[in-house]
Amino acid sequence: MGSGWSSEEERQPLLGPGLGPGPGTAWRNREAAAAALPAAAPGPGRVYGRRWLVLLLFSLLAFAQGLVWNTWGPIQNSARQAYGFSSWDIALLVLWGPIGFLPCFAFMWLLDKRGLRVTVLLTSFLMVLGTGLRCVPISDLTLKRRLIHGGQMLNGLAGPTVMNAAPFLSTTWFSADERATATAIASMLSYLGGACAFLVGPLFVPAPNGTSPLLASENSRAHIKDRIETVLYAEFGVVCLIFSATLAYFPPRPPLPPSVAAASQRLSYRRSFCRLLSNLRFLMIALAYAIPLGVFAGWSGVLDLILTPVHVSQVDAGWIGFWSIVGGCVVGIAMARFADFIRGMLKLILLLLFSGATLSSTWFTLTCLNSITHLPLTTVTLYASCILLGVFLNSSVPIFFELFVETVYPVPEGITCGVVTFLSNMFMGVLLFFLTFYHTELSWFNWCLPGSCLLSLLLILCFRESYDRLYLDVVVSV
Repeated sequence: MGSGWSSEEERQPLLGPGLGPGPGTAWRNREAAAAALPAAAPGPGRVYGRRWLVLLLFSLLAFAQGLVWNTWGPIQNSARQAYGFSSWDIALLVLWGPIGFLPCFAFMWLLDKRGLRVTVLLTSFLMVLGTGLRCVPISDLTLKRRLIHGGQMLNGLAGPTVMNAAPFLSTTWFSADERATATAIASMLSYLGGACAFLVGPLFVPAPNGTSPLLASENSRAHIKDRIETVLYAEFGVVCLIFSATLAYFPPRPPLPPSVAAASQRLSYRRSFCRLLSNLRFLMIALAYAIPLGVFAGWSGVLDLILTPVHVSQVDAGWIGFWSIVGGCVVGIAMARFADFIRGMLKLILLLLFSGATLSSTWFTLTCLNSITHLPLTTVTLYASCILLGVFLNSSVPIFFELFVETVYPVPEGITCGVVTFLSNMFMGVLLFFLTFYHTELSWFNWCLPGSCLLSLLLILCFRESYDRLYLDVVVSV
């Protein structure tokens, strides 16, 4: 599985003239390899300890964005009573996430032209505006709902950066044997933020349906509204702290690049899109990522709405969503670390993960139809199937990102991941759009999960992997 290099003709442009193996010759020495690199990047191969601080700041920003995006889904019953939200409002509040990806290509251009610092500062500033807008003290519920929708929209505009820039950051700051791990940490923290929303919301905001441990007298509309606004103020404070730290210190790049691939010349913005759209292998693996991950993201955002018909409380739904995403984050980082140690195994890892995702999503869907299948519908089975599904799907994200970049290198990482996350959010948006009209009976939503996982598994199976970026690091560094 790990021998799927591109052909010699495909690799030669990456190496430059004279760096490929000629007939009967060995590789050229390091001096010849270094001479082929851009003059502005002398002596590639140095890493700096500050790279972990940069990764921490970016990961915290991604965590906060995911937390704010998933504020309302886990407490949708409480939000209905406090602000008069309808099912359409709840779906739209989640839908602002994928809608925020509509200007995704503008953020990709900014990342490619201006670098990490400018893009991250703009992203964090949008989050400050969005979370602040939700905290404006207004008694008019109609206007308050509009401000909340506006705040969620601004937070959604931060999504392209926190979802796309992780591979760009890992290539810019980390060596070849740390890239997958750094990508996993930076990309998984956004999911972890969404998971914490499943925990914070239901535990801190009392539910109106009697599932909260608080006394019934405390579950009045005013009390619930006060607790929700406390959560909104807390999220605003966290985002402001992250923005201040980013403004104080977030360098655009290290003084010297950490690897040969980081120092090499990349394609222009226009040529990158031409390369991506004409690469059938990339389109195949992009769909394998975008369809199931888009469906799962939309499904997770309204998990409470899906589990309510099977008599699962708001608190239990929150715990199910929390552990499913946390498990995916832990396994995703572990898988990425494994991929750093044993290179060239990304396709095999994805095949294993999506085999498990197909089985667990089918189990969950059939369990919810227990009146027909007669499978036991218990808290244990719902916990187990949802957690396994989250583990398998969420842990595949950093593996996919690394495979995307390897497949289409030297296309810039931000552009590559921007295209695939745009596709994923497009599928998520379409699904949630249908949910706004067909929200009375949700069995069709559950069936989308195993169908998308099975389709992705078939696409991955037919995919021919290649590792062009890793090839460049190995060839020139040896």
